Amino acid sequence: MTTLLLISLVSCLVAVNQASLINRCDLAKVLHQEDLVGFEGYSLSDWLCLAFVESHFNITKVNENTDGSFDYGIFQINSHYWCNDYKSHTENICQVDCQELLSPNLLSIINCVKKIVSGTRGMKNWIKWRLHCAGRPLSYWMTGCHLA
Repeated sequence: MTTLLLISLVSCLVAVNQASLINRCDLAKVLHQEDLVGFEGYSLSDWLCLAFVESHFNITKVNENTDGSFDYGIFQINSHYWCNDYKSHTENICQVDCQELLSPNLLSIINCVKKIVSGTRGMKNWIKWRLHCAGRPLSYWMTGCHLA
């Protein structure tokens, strides 16, 4: 009986963990539908690379930084500048509650990243994008994805 209960519990935990991940091609479809293709000069491959290096496509990822701020969601939006986490000082430039950036419908986080990349630094706001995506061939991120 204990073994059955343990297996059921582990199964639930695995299902919950997987529920926070989005498939690469499904993300590409959402980003395409939300007009991010070519937005501020960035390709879908740029967006997919950014999502992978920041969160490994984990919609609900939250990371605490050494300065006490937090990064939220698939694009790891920082609470010090972009959203309000009600824990630390924030500029809340996106005018959004940080918890909304963890929503599976992705609309809040997409609206926020549009504001971020519209600024002078574009995707250079993300250190991991600069290190792992910028200036590299990225077309492979779209391999096997059909947007129609």
